Amino acid sequence: MLNGEKRMNQGFDMKFLIPMNLNSGAERNHYSMFNVGRSMLDVRVFSIALKTKQILRWWLVTVMLLAMGFGSAVNLHAHEIRPALLNIVEQKPGWFEVTWKVPVLAGYELDIQPVLPDGLAPYGPPASHDIPGATVQYATYQAKDGALAGGTITIDGLSATQIDVMVRINFADGTTQSTILRPASPSFTVPSPGTKGEVAWVYLRLGVEHILQGIDHLLFVLGLLLIVGSRYTLIKTITAFTIAHSITLGIATLGYASAPVPPLNAAIALSILFLGPEIVRVWRGQTSFTIRHPWVVAFAFGLLHGFGFASGLTTIGLSSAEIPVALLLFNVGVEIGQLFFVLVIVMLERSFRVLDIRWPRWAEALPAYTVGSLGAFWTIQRVAIMVGGLAK
Repeated sequence: MLNGEKRMNQGFDMKFLIPMNLNSGAERNHYSMFNVGRSMLDVRVFSIALKTKQILRWWLVTVMLLAMGFGSAVNLHAHEIRPALLNIVEQKPGWFEVTWKVPVLAGYELDIQPVLPDGLAPYGPPASHDIPGATVQYATYQAKDGALAGGTITIDGLSATQIDVMVRINFADGTTQSTILRPASPSFTVPSPGTKGEVAWVYLRLGVEHILQGIDHLLFVLGLLLIVGSRYTLIKTITAFTIAHSITLGIATLGYASAPVPPLNAAIALSILFLGPEIVRVWRGQTSFTIRHPWVVAFAFGLLHGFGFASGLTTIGLSSAEIPVALLLFNVGVEIGQLFFVLVIVMLERSFRVLDIRWPRWAEALPAYTVGSLGAFWTIQRVAIMVGGLAK
């Protein structure tokens, strides 16, 4: 038995599994048996690898189909990313000034109203006036028990909308409490005054949600990703877009510049439409200035998108003391959400390469025509809204 094992080891180079000099019949028999066993093992390993590859392939295809199905089920309007604002300021213990600001969409005010805790009684009639893109209401309330903490605030009608509500409470002792109410959770119980860390988290979270819920912004970033051809160009393009929208986000939030919302939204939609034909040129192997220098286009249109990001922050009416922290953390939140989206797209693209998925020709062209079609739809829709607003 030991001699047979010795002959087996002498008959094979175990490092490469290459047959050496096989002279005797016994050695040839050993080789044949070993070779058959190894072949069966190779077949099993290959079969397992093939099945695993097929499972991963179908898993990715299923994820894409589910995403496409979810996207088609959602209203084609871009998500309204300008939140409403409920600002409560305690002027002195037990006395509160309440400001309620609601965005106006396509000339119509949303049918949502705040329901304050039972312990707050109105003092005098409320007042209201219209500002560009919103309606603002003012009222004074007195707390019967002298405290707001422990009461429940509800936004009536919020569940039937697609917007969020920023709730900010400034207490007389200088502390603040901030939170965000959403259609799925339209009420909350007012806790004791929050810490600075809790307030900072609200603005960071608002920035992340702003970019991830802004379908038009994400579609523009997707268009850029479909144009770039190398890792270096990708980094340069995303960096240019980040710098550009950070510039206009800052100057708009600080009040140095502003852009009217209707034409701004139309211009953002036009930037998406602009990328559609460029993606088709990449698919056909053609070139253009945008394809050769996508970072230039990303920077130019990034300035527009920065004003769009600012609308999600300026409409909540920041005080001068809150602006530096809110601006910084909101912008960081936007970058976190944008980076997450880019990483997901890049990982999907790498997965398709590894699995060697062969898409039909129409599927390869689908992203370009999807970007272009949605860009055209939103451009026409928003221009119509803008013209309709001017005609009133």
